[in-house]
Amino acid sequence: MRPPCGSIRAVANKYYQPGETRGAKVHDLFAAVAPRYDLINDLQSLGLHRAWKRRLVALAELAPGGRALDLCCGTGDVAFALAAAGAEVTGLDFSAEMLAVAARRAAAVPRSAFRVPRFLRGDAQQLPFPDASFEVVTISYGLRNLASLERGLAEMFRVLQPGGRALVLDFGKPDFAPWRTLYFAYLRWLVPAFGWLFCGDAATHGYILESLRNYPGQRGVEEKMRATGFVGTRIVNLLGGVMSINVGMKVEA
Repeated sequence: MRPPCGSIRAVANKYYQPGETRGAKVHDLFAAVAPRYDLINDLQSLGLHRAWKRRLVALAELAPGGRALDLCCGTGDVAFALAAAGAEVTGLDFSAEMLAVAARRAAAVPRSAFRVPRFLRGDAQQLPFPDASFEVVTISYGLRNLASLERGLAEMFRVLQPGGRALVLDFGKPDFAPWRTLYFAYLRWLVPAFGWLFCGDAATHGYILESLRNYPGQRGVEEKMRATGFVGTRIVNLLGGVMSINVGMKVEA
């Protein structure tokens, strides 16, 4: 994802394109990985991504019946977890292929289990919702993929109700240099193998490292959340900062 010093080097991955044209390349990426996305997540994280998502839901502190928006929802893991906790959930993603998997999962949920999330196709940087629509807004492994991280955070802030909570789960940049070096080596040499084995293209998962190199990490995201207007921001590091959850609140009216 990014060298220990945090510097940005030349783009080397075919799915990573900086600037406003990022969307098309990211769309191609998720179209390619959608059929095996959940399986590869389990394998490359040794199943830990499920615990990290449960932590995200716990930190949301959403009351039963509350309205939640899960951005870049993918195949629906966080959306389903929020719904199982009693929330009325909307999941939004721009990938039709990922949403198709989420829809199949939704169809398999027993009617008596919980209120099934509704899934919409849309742009996290231009949300189709009125201001102050949700008590909680989450985004997992998606902020790093937006053409404009700042625009994504601004939209999260806009649709969040006063007193509401926003949460960002994503790959992190550990502060401890030896651990960071080992972690980046794993992303550079081993993670692309999952793309090659299951998608026939190592670049699908080599993208993770390339995108993280150009992502500010948990500390940079916290700074940008504060600049957007979020208060009470904090960072929850997972596995020594390999993953992280950024939390922020919108001031009560």
